[in-house]
Amino acid sequence: MLNTLRRRFILSHMLPLLITVPIIGIALIYVLETRVVLPGLADELSGQAGLIADLARDQPDVWRDPAHAEAFVARVNSQLTARLMVLDAGGRLLASSDPADASRLGHPLDHPGLARALSGQPFVQTAASRSLHAEVADVLAPVMGEDRQVVGIVRLSYPLTSVYQRFQLVRYLVASILLVGLLLGALAGTALALDLQRPLQQTTRAVRQLAGGQMSGALPETGPTEMRALAHAFNVLTERLHLLEEARHRLLANLVHELGRPLGALLSAVQALSAGADRDPTLRRELYEEMETQIRHLQRLLDDLAQLHDRVLGTLELDRHPIALDAWLPTVLSPWHAAAAQKGLEWQVNIPASLPVISADPDRLAQVVGNLVSNAIKYTPSPGSVTVSVGAEADTVWIRVSDTGPGIPTEEQERIFTPFYRGQSASRFPQGMGLGLSIARDLVAAHGGRLTVESTPGAGSHFTIWLPFEPTVNR
Repeated sequence: MLNTLRRRFILSHMLPLLITVPIIGIALIYVLETRVVLPGLADELSGQAGLIADLARDQPDVWRDPAHAEAFVARVNSQLTARLMVLDAGGRLLASSDPADASRLGHPLDHPGLARALSGQPFVQTAASRSLHAEVADVLAPVMGEDRQVVGIVRLSYPLTSVYQRFQLVRYLVASILLVGLLLGALAGTALALDLQRPLQQTTRAVRQLAGGQMSGALPETGPTEMRALAHAFNVLTERLHLLEEARHRLLANLVHELGRPLGALLSAVQALSAGADRDPTLRRELYEEMETQIRHLQRLLDDLAQLHDRVLGTLELDRHPIALDAWLPTVLSPWHAAAAQKGLEWQVNIPASLPVISADPDRLAQVVGNLVSNAIKYTPSPGSVTVSVGAEADTVWIRVSDTGPGIPTEEQERIFTPFYRGQSASRFPQGMGLGLSIARDLVAAHGGRLTVESTPGAGSHFTIWLPFEPTVNR
């Protein structure tokens, strides 16, 4: 029965009402009956008793002759709904409008307010009772003679049987109002439950579609704060999955492209050697060198993929050591000097004599510097120049690789650090897996630093590694 959130929400909305409304209804009925209806009856009876007492004062025979008393009661009772009694100055019952009081005629009335009425003071009493014959409103009004002495008493009373209809009307009215309140509460709870159920169902359908491989659109971020947060989380997840799916497609396409070229070259070399090219020493050496070059290319590709794997799993670890940059950096850059000279590029290195000692992983940091220098040499046409500069500012050391290549469009300068990103055909990065700069930025970030780029199309690029260091460890 409570297997849906909507039903549970409605029940949670209605349960307090189902408990409190009956209690409030009972208390309200009790208060109305005992504090409104009964006092109203007492006031009504007091007024009627006063009028009857004034009327009986002018008829002295009523207090001396029971027959006159009976006639008086019969005449007055036709205008009343309450029970009327007439008592003499001794408190004996002379006449009553209730035939059940016939056996009590001529006998003193046993009543707690009789003594007060005989003393000349009116007596008013109201009481709630479960007995249908009990008086719930009772008034004794003394009748004063010309000598200001009590000549008789007029009693008016309402038994429960007489006011039961009034009580029933009050109860029906209160019950109806409370019932309407319950219905309105149920309607409000149902409306709120439906308003909560709709976005949940929409989110559930979207999640199922996503699990089934269908990329659904963004969910509207409306409704309560929690529902907006849920929709926002789903939209972020969908966008993330969409990006990952695009990255997967790009990875597969790049892998096919990057693996196809060296494998094709290796296959061609193997076929040439099989066809007898190994008999020519010069041709054999060239083929072996080409095969070694392609195998190294495949090795770099595998290294990039391994770095990407570590990044995804969050297992990137650094083996930090103290590094004196002025001694370490020349050894890292020496292999690239020959590559720049072979391409006809001007090679410049500006390393100050006194640089701080930093704590870093020399192999990881060498990979970052090598990636930046390799890109600078690869994408700078001859004649051109590649410059590596180093410096320190406050508690930060920087390594900058500058070139005079084609530059990078402004809209691509942040995207080039995205995995698998490959720029337009006219840009700096038309080929490759698109992992080098992404891995380089991650490695720099793992050292607590940052990698930035400044570039103007047609005017070259400047990639800068910013690394923190402790000034106290300066040499």
